[in-house]
Amino acid sequence: MSRSLIVHRAGPGLSVQDMGRSGYLAFGLSRGGAADRLALEEGAALLAQPVLPALEMAGMGAEFEASEDMRIALTGAPMRASIDGARVVWNASHLLPAGARLSIGAVERGSYGYLSVGGGLACEERLGAQSAHLAAGLGAALEPGDVLPVGPDKGERVGMTFDPEARFEGGAVRIVASLQTDFFAPEERARFEATRFTRDARGNRMGVRMMPDGKGFESEAGLSVLSEIIVPGDIQVTGDGTPFVLLAESQTTGGYPRIGSVLPADLPRVAQAQAGATITFSFVDLDTAHEIERREATRRKGLRGATRPLVRSPHDIPDLLSYQLISGVTAGDDLERV
Repeated sequence: MSRSLIVHRAGPGLSVQDMGRSGYLAFGLSRGGAADRLALEEGAALLAQPVLPALEMAGMGAEFEASEDMRIALTGAPMRASIDGARVVWNASHLLPAGARLSIGAVERGSYGYLSVGGGLACEERLGAQSAHLAAGLGAALEPGDVLPVGPDKGERVGMTFDPEARFEGGAVRIVASLQTDFFAPEERARFEATRFTRDARGNRMGVRMMPDGKGFESEAGLSVLSEIIVPGDIQVTGDGTPFVLLAESQTTGGYPRIGSVLPADLPRVAQAQAGATITFSFVDLDTAHEIERREATRRKGLRGATRPLVRSPHDIPDLLSYQLISGVTAGDDLERV
């Protein structure tokens, strides 16, 4: 059997995802790709490899079997995971032995979990990417019995972990003005920033609905805005005044007024927010937004250097003798001299 990952159980949102495909907006196809692209970069850092196609799990996990020994990394929304019944740590890399079962349950926090494999998935490319664009019918969700080819892996190290960027409970999200922000009166924009929003249960890879703690928001242009290009991160305000934040599989044009657009650095926080999570929005100017994005790009480039072993080697503990590892055994400096 060729090097592969076998799907034995699949949640409803299990799909192959990468960083998406660009260059097709004019043809009505949005970027797509992982809802939380940062999680793919974290998986790549744990496996010390480039960002390669991986598996996205929306809310519910799956069960897999490797055809041969395989390195894996678990990132994104934490899920309960085990290998042949033994619990394994999330946000870490592990060895999945040939024939062993990797079982992943429901999310504990957040919305989207990710399984990366050493060598990456090697499925068929469509329009230059492997990612399934479910809204466009490009590819499909995976099902039990699917066998996914895996690329060659030159890496060896496993047992690495890191401290993930906090983004699973909502929080503060920064936005910039859009071409239609001025369609909203200054007092409406100020109220938008002062409002606490709850992530509604209505949401998918196309976008999420944000329910305000007060009345909706009105645009001076009403619904007379001409349809134009929209992209992930744009915040459309529908006819009833409810904002929707667009995500990876958003449509490519729209006629609802946009009050702003979420910075790419903060979009994972919106994508990962669970239903019921609280989110607030605040405007930043373009210079500030560019600086935030530059800092985030630098941080992501340093992810590999931020990983560390799950278990520290004794050789890496300079003060090892200061630890009382066995009851009754000490470094010796506390014994009474005779």
